Amino acid sequence: MWEEGFSSFCQGLGANNFLQRLDLRNNQINHQGAGELAMALKQNASLQELDLRWNNIGLLGGRALLNCLHSNKTLKRLELAGNNVPSDILKAVEQAMNHNQDRQTILSESQNRADILSKEVLSLKDEKTKQFLDLMDTIDKQREEIARSDRMSAARVSQLQEALDEQHSLINSLKARLQMTEAALALSEQKVCNLGELLNAMRQEQTSMAECHFKELQQQKQEGADQEAKLFRDLSVAEEKNLLLRNQVDELEKKCKIQQDQLFQVKQDLTNTTAELKLRAMQAEERLETEKRRFKQSLEDMESLRVKEVNHLTQHMEASEHSMQERIQKLEAIRIALEEELSQTKAAALTERGQAEEELIKVRNWARLEEQQRLEHLEEKLRLMTESRDEAQNCCLKQKQMVAEAQAKANQLSLHADGLRRRLEELQQDLNSKEEEKVTEVNRVKVELQEQIGHLQAERTAQNGLREKIAALERQLKAISSSHREAMLDKEGEISVLLEKLRMKEADISRMREEEAQRASFLQNAIMAYVQRSPLGTHSSRK
Repeated sequence: MWEEGFSSFCQGLGANNFLQRLDLRNNQINHQGAGELAMALKQNASLQELDLRWNNIGLLGGRALLNCLHSNKTLKRLELAGNNVPSDILKAVEQAMNHNQDRQTILSESQNRADILSKEVLSLKDEKTKQFLDLMDTIDKQREEIARSDRMSAARVSQLQEALDEQHSLINSLKARLQMTEAALALSEQKVCNLGELLNAMRQEQTSMAECHFKELQQQKQEGADQEAKLFRDLSVAEEKNLLLRNQVDELEKKCKIQQDQLFQVKQDLTNTTAELKLRAMQAEERLETEKRRFKQSLEDMESLRVKEVNHLTQHMEASEHSMQERIQKLEAIRIALEEELSQTKAAALTERGQAEEELIKVRNWARLEEQQRLEHLEEKLRLMTESRDEAQNCCLKQKQMVAEAQAKANQLSLHADGLRRRLEELQQDLNSKEEEKVTEVNRVKVELQEQIGHLQAERTAQNGLREKIAALERQLKAISSSHREAMLDKEGEISVLLEKLRMKEADISRMREEEAQRASFLQNAIMAYVQRSPLGTHSSRK
């Protein structure tokens, strides 16, 4: 029963993978139990200490345990004192235990090193992931800031376009006003022509009425012709000025078109630069928080300055528009007054014609008496006509002054447009400088990223070196294990040779014992025969 229970115990021990220490002292285990224990130890892979002192294992049990130690690599301590086990077997067991201990220490050190290296690799991976996440956050922030800057630049460009559109509308209004003034001048020219025709008719009537004063009238006609020539010259000069104004307006339109083209080119450049910045920002990966704050402050300052300038420009444009409206109202009032005066002169001419006809009828009756009165009246009329001419000339001069003022306003507007162009150039320069700053920042980011990549590559080389060291250590472990295996195989061969020698010696000893037993039996037989043959034997037999 005890043997069956111990065999089941050994089977359970062979299937167990958790037990590390086992004490079986003084349990009367014989060589058969030791053989079962050896079979269990071949299957077990967790037991490290086994105490079998003060049992009856003997030579055969010690050999079985020694043979099982070749397959068991985990057992470190085996106590076999008080079991009638030979000393050579005990020494072989101790050597096997030392070999297992050395191997376990080497394996534990290699496992510790592998754990340390795996922890370092995991920590490096965590750091790399954190750095990558930080870089991705910085890239997202840079993208958002670039989008904001693009929006701000687009808003500025739209505002500048609105200002240019307003200027175009003002220029168009000025063109319309100039056209109105040209139309008024054409009406005044027509009125002057009508007045000339009336004067010619009056002169013909005067020549028919007063032949005696023909010379004086010719002189007056010459003077009138000179004045008319002067008026025509003035009108030609005014027309030339109008043509110049038209040319200037055309030039302004061309300049506006050029500005529009420049704005379109600036838009294209902005789009190209935005695309380039986006591409560069996709490659850039680093923090720029302080520079972003500075950039935001500069943008806010530029926006405040831009708002102030826009307000100032709007106020100036409103004041100029108000002044232009007032001047246009004055010009319209002057034009209405001139039209009223012309209508009055026409009415006066008509009345004078009627009076002239009545006077002609009276002259036929009272020719000589009323000739002097008619001459006086004609002189007065001529004086009035000269005065009207002077007034027309004054009106023409005033219109010329208005045209000069319009030219001055056009010059002011051109200067204002030049100022806006300069402002656009300054803004373009600011944008170029900002783009250059962005390019420098992106280059710096690239350099830093390259440095980080160099550090990472150095770390990778260090990791590769560690891996190579690990591989070298594994190779060393393999070499050591192979050398240990070879040594174990050599020792096992030596042990097998010694065991064979022991068997031979035991066989010789058993043979010697048999021979000695045979000799002893022969001696006993001989002694017994000698004793029986001797007289003492006869004496004893007799007794």
